[in-house]
Amino acid sequence: MDRTQGQDEQHEQPTGGSAPAVPTGPAVSTGPAVSTAPAPGAPAAGPARVVSLTAGDFTLTVNPVDGSEIEPLRPGTEPGRPARRDAAARAVRDSAARPPVLPGPAVPARPLLEREEERERLVRLLGRGRSVRLTGPAGSGRSALLDAVADRCAGLAPDGVVRLSGYGHQQPGELLHALYATVYEAERARPGRIELLARVREIGAVVLLDDLEMGGPALDELLRATPECAYLLAATPDTRAPSDHSHVEEVFLGGLGKAECLELLESGAGRPLTDEEIAWAGDLCFASEGLPLRFVQAAALLRQRDELNHSDEDDEEEEPGVFEGRPRDAVQVPLPTLAEGAAPAELLASRVSESARAALRIACALGGELPHHAHLPALVGDTHADTAVAELLACGLLTPVGTRYRLAAGVARQLEEVGYGDTASEEARTAARHYAWWTGHASVVPERVAAEADAVLAALAGADVVAAVLLARTAAPAFAASLHWEAWERVLRSGAEAARKAGEVAEQAYFHHELGVLALCEERLDRARAELETSIGLRGALADKRGTVAGRRALALVVDRENAVAAVSPPLRLEAPAAPAALAASPDAVTVATPAAPAAPASKAPKTAKPAPGAPAASEAPTAKVAPVAPGARVAPVVPVSAEAVTRMTPVVPVTARSEPPTTLSEVFEDAFPLTPKPAPTPALRPAAAPAPAPGRRRRVLLAGAGALTVVALGTVVSLALSSSDTSPPAEGPSVTRTPTVTAPTTAPVVSKNDPAPEPPVSAPPAQSAVPGQSLAPTPGRTPARTPSRRPSATPPNSPPATSVSPPPTTAGPSPTPTETIVPSPTATTQTGTATATSPATGR
Repeated sequence: MDRTQGQDEQHEQPTGGSAPAVPTGPAVSTGPAVSTAPAPGAPAAGPARVVSLTAGDFTLTVNPVDGSEIEPLRPGTEPGRPARRDAAARAVRDSAARPPVLPGPAVPARPLLEREEERERLVRLLGRGRSVRLTGPAGSGRSALLDAVADRCAGLAPDGVVRLSGYGHQQPGELLHALYATVYEAERARPGRIELLARVREIGAVVLLDDLEMGGPALDELLRATPECAYLLAATPDTRAPSDHSHVEEVFLGGLGKAECLELLESGAGRPLTDEEIAWAGDLCFASEGLPLRFVQAAALLRQRDELNHSDEDDEEEEPGVFEGRPRDAVQVPLPTLAEGAAPAELLASRVSESARAALRIACALGGELPHHAHLPALVGDTHADTAVAELLACGLLTPVGTRYRLAAGVARQLEEVGYGDTASEEARTAARHYAWWTGHASVVPERVAAEADAVLAALAGADVVAAVLLARTAAPAFAASLHWEAWERVLRSGAEAARKAGEVAEQAYFHHELGVLALCEERLDRARAELETSIGLRGALADKRGTVAGRRALALVVDRENAVAAVSPPLRLEAPAAPAALAASPDAVTVATPAAPAAPASKAPKTAKPAPGAPAASEAPTAKVAPVAPGARVAPVVPVSAEAVTRMTPVVPVTARSEPPTTLSEVFEDAFPLTPKPAPTPALRPAAAPAPAPGRRRRVLLAGAGALTVVALGTVVSLALSSSDTSPPAEGPSVTRTPTVTAPTTAPVVSKNDPAPEPPVSAPPAQSAVPGQSLAPTPGRTPARTPSRRPSATPPNSPPATSVSPPPTTAGPSPTPTETIVPSPTATTQTGTATATSPATGR
């Protein structure tokens, strides 16, 4: 359906469903509408809607033709503190937050059954200032319970009861802005984040948040931003739960009992139930777990069945078959089956009017969103199609969400299975073209477009690229002027993508420019720069001088804001700056520059002294620090200190007076832990009011101690590694056993009385231990091993080893006899090749 066709259909409608004549409020009058059709020869639409807003520190002018213009607030034009709404204004705002009044017969109110206990508990918790999360499956009556709680909590908080809808909100930003707009009177003004958080902290209200879709950190942020508010959050079980430290109470809402289900079914049917219907209702209660929505739909099935089974007793008497040619037989419609009662959408839709079925097709094409009833005559092609919403609501196929209606839970899936989604692309294209004409009409105010935001976005997602570009181009200024900036950003991104696919470079440049302006208003400077540079490049390629100038002005504001943020950002400081008092050096203290190489006492707390005669003034060295110097320690030279040089680095191991850097591990240990304690440095004079130690000094002392322990552990590991690396692979050869054996010598020397005294046997020197202080003495009860010697042995290699049998051993002379053979052992072999001698006491 093109734009002209939709306009002609709208002019033919005699009721208030005419789209151009939609009033500013959400409710539409059912009286005669005044046609806004242009006269012959007149322009088709009125002048462009140019709206001026205040967004934080900027003045935003929304221009639908050339794009939005942004500039800083002029001096003297800053908005003052917003005023709070009174009770009457809050009541008007609350009525505007409810769904509109539908034309046609009024839908009877449904009773709230078996919810008194939950209602009293919720009111009690909210009266104590506690936030509660009401969890229940879709169709369990959460919204009806919220209405009952709202009536009981009207006087609990100073700002009354605030009703919000969390459908489609994954972040708390838009919810905070909605809360701010409900409590404060701030027309055409959107506060910055700092002002927003400051204002919402002062709000004290009972907030009823239905259809919650966020949890975890996002919900925690919302609760922290409004500490004086008590929230009643209605959510489904699959919604993310709040964090453990949020202190949100949990109340679970289940199904109804069998008696309450029968009472609800009788109330909806308008008559007592028969025995067959009572048995059928009992089975349905078991199958649906007592969900109230299923019995609202079951009551609609019974009403439709009664209409089909209506008897002819009240009709005029007629001869049977006079006009039909045969007798009329009464056809009784049976009760629905249990499967039809559990999924009744198909059966209910087959028994409603044709306009209602067309509305269901449109809702399936828009993802479950049903347009405002004023748009249905143009979309359906029936002048009385606006009454279809009330018909569908009475059947339980629709549910209220905020200020609009959408398909109930599970209805869209059931209808798509029977073919209601086959024409989804065509229906979405028709809705997109209709909304493109309607949002661009001069008689439609931005607030009315914002109320239809979900349906517009759904039509934008399902339309072709040409219709999507046209719809985004006309709807974006309306969303910006209505302060519905989440929808503004979504429609801009969808429009930019559609323009890229369609090859519309000018429209693509417009969308990027608007995205840049939006990011600048929200202080997202990196995103603003990227979007504005893209827009400037595209408009430069098109030789659009006016658009290029507007983009460069906005980009200049981004650069100014970046410079301002960089100027106010303080440099990184690892410790507190020096005191502004005058500093002077005492005879035993030296001035150490902050950014220079640190000295040994630099890790200690800085000491300040009174200015001595002839000391420099405080203005000459405002960033200098005075620290005592140990005798013999190296001190870094004094260098000029700039304003940015404020970071001070302190070594873990202090630098001593050693002329050469340490080259061995022992020297490193001597530097870190001297054996002789050094005399304590002379403390400098402390002024009357000494500056408080830096917060990070204790942390630095702990880090220094941890570093010293690490050095000690590393030294121990290195020493063990050096001692273990001194051993060489064992040499192959015979070894000494623990069992002594007696070996008879083949030749024995003859010793006479005239011979000189025999010399003691030559024994190998003891091996040097690799680790100082570690002895290689044999352990009692353990046979020490002997190591081979590099001295040549006079004993042939094949001679048996000689051992001593009985103590004390006989000392042998140094003659090359077989008894002097040293048996090599594979153990205790040192790197130097020295061998341990056998013990003369044991012979081992």
